[in-house]
Amino acid sequence: QVQPVESGGGLVQAGGSLRLSCAASGRTFSTYAMGWFRQAPGKEREFVAVVNWSGSSTEYADSVKGRFTISRDSAKDTVYLQMNNLKPEDTAVYLCGRARYGSGRQPASYDVWGQGTQVTVSS
Repeated sequence: QVQPVESGGGLVQAGGSLRLSCAASGRTFSTYAMGWFRQAPGKEREFVAVVNWSGSSTEYADSVKGRFTISRDSAKDTVYLQMNNLKPEDTAVYLCGRARYGSGRQPASYDVWGQGTQVTVSS
């Protein structure tokens, strides 16, 4: 099964920015909502943001609202997560997935996940 591929993670100081990309080519992904989650060691997978199939509607977790922006570029088959004013508590593996069911705020909404990209924020 085709998987999305994340990139753009890295090490950044608190207050810095990163932009994550999720390459998800083809009709397999373009007609579905796509979301970002994150998972820190020993913790459950946590919802970050979701964008609908057209890019016209977005939702965010309260913890990232005002700092993160999700978007998608249909011409490039890519979903982005712009992360500003990063905090040490944002440190996690960030994963993107295809939201095939429900609202996209729960992991159970997703049927395909990427491998993830590590984001580490130092204080």
